[in-house]
Amino acid sequence: MTHGDLLAGPPETLLPDDPAAREALASGDDPADVAARFPAYSAAWAGLAERAMRNGDAVTAYAYARTGYHRGLDQLRRAGWRGNGPVPWQHEPNRGFLRSLHMLAVAAAAIGEDDEARRCREFLRASSAAAAAELEG
Repeated sequence: MTHGDLLAGPPETLLPDDPAAREALASGDDPADVAARFPAYSAAWAGLAERAMRNGDAVTAYAYARTGYHRGLDQLRRAGWRGNGPVPWQHEPNRGFLRSLHMLAVAAAAIGEDDEARRCREFLRASSAAAAAELEG
């Protein structure tokens, strides 16, 4: 009888790629158009949230980020994620979820949702230290 490493943490979760959505964003399509064509694609929602924050619209950024975050959670669960464990930044398809999570923290802080902002920052750091370093500066 063999036993798994009982001290190892949960395995990494790697989201599947969506080449058509990824290529649409990479080619310069407006994130709103990409989100309309590919509503499950978190990177489009993250892009919308980032743009809204640059334009000073924290409430809209919050809504976009929350959408990207929840779409990403749905995909993580389908990929076997059980509520915790690494979501590596190095795996490009994970970046839309991680960016959405980061923007949810930023937008939540901007509208005074300090507890949510803190939880989102902690979740980001627990999911991917590399993403936190890249996105939080």
